[in-house]
Amino acid sequence: MKKLHYNSPVILTFFFLSLAALALGELTQGWTTRYLFSVYRAPLSPLFLLRLFGHVLGHSSYQHFAGNMVLLLVVGPPMEEKYGSRPLLAGILLTALISGALQCLFFPHSALLGASGVVFLLILLSSLAGMKAGSIPLTLVLVAVIYLGQEIWSALFLRDNVAHFMHLIGGLCGTAFGFLAAGRQHHTGQKNQP
Repeated sequence: MKKLHYNSPVILTFFFLSLAALALGELTQGWTTRYLFSVYRAPLSPLFLLRLFGHVLGHSSYQHFAGNMVLLLVVGPPMEEKYGSRPLLAGILLTALISGALQCLFFPHSALLGASGVVFLLILLSSLAGMKAGSIPLTLVLVAVIYLGQEIWSALFLRDNVAHFMHLIGGLCGTAFGFLAAGRQHHTGQKNQP
């Protein structure tokens, strides 16, 4: 009989932490979701710093969680294998920090939660797969036009309680991360190690 393999430590840990945050939210009737796993403008404190990074683990409902986690589990493991666990974790943390800080700066009267920015990071990162030095993959252009174009349209013209601006931030982080990683791999001539 074959054993289960924890094949993607960063992605699987992110999934299980998000699941735990969802369960805690249910058990506390939303208290932990609001005060631990959502980011909003507040005075600087250790709790604010926790929310600045932890908001990517929080989800408002099972449907919200499932929508993000399916994409995370499909796109994330190949990206972790390609770029390595530590660099991918750094990309996720940086995306959380940037999206959380921008949320507080530009949307001071609302809260942000969910892994959508991280999912967009992974989607744009995956569109850069196979990038060669000095070229821009057509997959990146197509994903940018279709996926990011839809998010820009939605951000400008829809009022649907979805953080389209933060999806764009996640996509920009993924694109920047992919180009930086590709440049580093080109200079070292090696694949990243987990």
